[in-house]
Amino acid sequence: MLHDRVLVEIDAEAGERRSSGGIVIPATAAMGARRLSWARVVATGPSARSVETGDRVLFDADDKSEVEVHGELYVVMRERDVHAVAAERLGDEVTGLYL
Repeated sequence: MLHDRVLVEIDAEAGERRSSGGIVIPATAAMGARRLSWARVVATGPSARSVETGDRVLFDADDKSEVEVHGELYVVMRERDVHAVAAERLGDEVTGLYL
């Protein structure tokens, strides 16, 4: 990875979801508002400061650049395009989610 780029793998559980009434909403359904997606960081460039491998990040799925590596689909983005990070490395003294 170069500079502040981040390579992420979109969470499998982020696909279809259920409404409060139990209706299954497929991942391909169009939303009225923009919907952000969760992904797990696979690799980072040397200039990435806030994100580390293994973190979960929240990003805008419309602004993504997809790449296929060995049959697996990944997303490449700049670190500044990450909206939030959920990191387990921060410990119990903080929430582990920062914006």
